[in-house]
Amino acid sequence: MNIILFESQEVGRPLSRRDERTIHLVKVLHKKTGDIFDAGILNGSLGTGHIDSIGIDGSLRYSLDLRDDPPPRNPIRIGVGFPRPIQLRRLLRDLSNLGVQSIDLLGTDLGEKSYRDTKLLNDGGARAALIEGAVQARDTRLPDVRSFRTLDTWLEEQPWEKEYAEKNTNLPLHGSPLLIAPDNVRPEGSMTHLGSSKRPVVLAVGSERGWSDRERDLLEHSGFIRLSMGSRALKTETACIAAVILALEKTGGLG
Repeated sequence: MNIILFESQEVGRPLSRRDERTIHLVKVLHKKTGDIFDAGILNGSLGTGHIDSIGIDGSLRYSLDLRDDPPPRNPIRIGVGFPRPIQLRRLLRDLSNLGVQSIDLLGTDLGEKSYRDTKLLNDGGARAALIEGAVQARDTRLPDVRSFRTLDTWLEEQPWEKEYAEKNTNLPLHGSPLLIAPDNVRPEGSMTHLGSSKRPVVLAVGSERGWSDRERDLLEHSGFIRLSMGSRALKTETACIAAVILALEKTGGLG
């Protein structure tokens, strides 16, 4: 843990001996009464925490001094075909770690239909993965996560239009988003040759078996540019991370 995160409603309550944050502070970082640690409120401010006392029962009492704003979100929305649940957990963690604004999970023509029924989105597993990624990035905010039955419904709704409206001052870039579908099948060009952009980015990444020809037509008709990321067939989670990194480089998010 690079930062200890608290929910706003639990501030002031001692952490139990079995709480993973207590274990990390005491067993991993070897913190003692009087020591300082990096802390933050989920979806709130950053700063430091102070260990006021460690009880006989192992519970940890603390106080917080939080005065800093979290890092800005990167103006990237990614729609991705549902991966295997075990991959989804890792993917949510890593995309949260990279600070993307939104993650949309899509049913696709060639994707395994049962993946859409994962309990991860309802049992707290997805949220835990997002928090893990934020903690590692010293961030307090989490990406928005939504699911769509099909690529068609995602393209029809175009959730990015509202999020990336020019009046939205919560993002570092403004203007209509650049729509990119990383795809190695008959691409129009390469993501590495894409020029720098001052616009937000929406990425569409297929499921493990990629897009169907019907979906490729849909993406193109919806304004997405299909661009290659090389000649190798990538796993869904690898393709997502690579696409986000390339988008961050083009929008100045790595500078």
